[in-house]
Amino acid sequence: MPTAPAIKLRVFSLNCWGIRYFSQHCSERYEMIGQLLKEEEHDLVLLQEVWSENDYLFLKKTLAHSHPYTHYFKSGVIGSGLAVFSKHKILDTFLYRYSINGYPYMAHHGDWFGGKAVGMVILDICDLTIHAYVTHLHAEYCREKDAYLPHRVVQAWELLHFVRHTSSGADLVILGGDLNMHPRDLGTRLLLAYTGLRDSYAEAEKFEGCEEGITLIAENPFINKKELEPFENGIRIDYILFKDLSRVSVKCESLSTTTGSVPGKPFPYSDHEALSAVLLLRSEEGGVARPQRCSAEPDPGLVDMVNEARTEVKVGLHSAERMRGTVARMGMMGLALLLVELVIALVPWLAHSTEHAFPRASFYLLGALSFATLLLTALLYILYSTQVKTLQGAEDQMRLAVTGLQERLQKHSQTQPVEQGRVQGEPTSTPANSP
Repeated sequence: MPTAPAIKLRVFSLNCWGIRYFSQHCSERYEMIGQLLKEEEHDLVLLQEVWSENDYLFLKKTLAHSHPYTHYFKSGVIGSGLAVFSKHKILDTFLYRYSINGYPYMAHHGDWFGGKAVGMVILDICDLTIHAYVTHLHAEYCREKDAYLPHRVVQAWELLHFVRHTSSGADLVILGGDLNMHPRDLGTRLLLAYTGLRDSYAEAEKFEGCEEGITLIAENPFINKKELEPFENGIRIDYILFKDLSRVSVKCESLSTTTGSVPGKPFPYSDHEALSAVLLLRSEEGGVARPQRCSAEPDPGLVDMVNEARTEVKVGLHSAERMRGTVARMGMMGLALLLVELVIALVPWLAHSTEHAFPRASFYLLGALSFATLLLTALLYILYSTQVKTLQGAEDQMRLAVTGLQERLQKHSQTQPVEQGRVQGEPTSTPANSP
């Protein structure tokens, strides 16, 4: 079958660490990033943590000629931080915001205020339909006591289903971003196994950059080495993933990362290292669409992974239920304080006296305390109730997925011996046109 010439697609991904008034040398680094992208002229640029729309507009202006097509995904209190720049026309976009994403009272972490999400853009490149996804998952602040692990597992679960259900009409799928998960973490394994996405680092024929492809390195001046413990050299949490679906076959020709400080500059582009992948696409006329991962031969290991994910979600669910119960008890205390206030207020009226038996300052202070307690506990109760419902929903989905996978495994095990028997029982025939 005749094949069209190979197409080289250069993909770039970077967590820009663009928190205004907090991130160091933010303006200077955006100038460096813009200059790099303008010079390198990647086909597709996937950026995370572009928290300020002004910084996005600066990059848009800087890259107006090299990357004329762009989209900024808006979400949450301060935005999603996700931005896409492309040399090729963007046909459509869509944003899915993750249903669970940390806690608002953990303000020093800040994940809740950023509307963590996955953004999708549909591109037309040489008559091929490309679905590109950019995402940023909740951060891991403590490896040993990771309170956000259930949240990140649910986000990975929602991400993989979003990719599966929105990529059916694509010739090529690309996912780039900061997953905040190590290569062997549950969320990463689940994402790759369930979607069939391939890791560009594992697939690359040629690699240049940091050892083992790590994207948070200890030598980066913006990194606190204590946050990397117990990984002395660094960790790999940023990815470019890809998958061919129908009329195209793809392989990763090369992958490179930045390696810390920029030559001639006193600091690097970000606290993360940038990824740059070269994908080689070969399209075939009359190609037949390949099935999605979940319609292929069932994998017993996938059942174990989903069950492991269910366990983590249940841990988060029990924690949320316990916190909701604690908040409810605090609310009852606030209500009791209000009842005490009411009794104190009624005492002068019942005694037909104009003087308060309780000091006014203490009376008003107690009233303010009880009202603040009720308001705070009401808000927290709503928060934890929402998280309980979200985690229950995710666990229900995983339970159904396990049931479906087990049924397919059972059917596959029953039909396989029959098919083998038919093959063994049939005589080998020689094709008519063979010599």
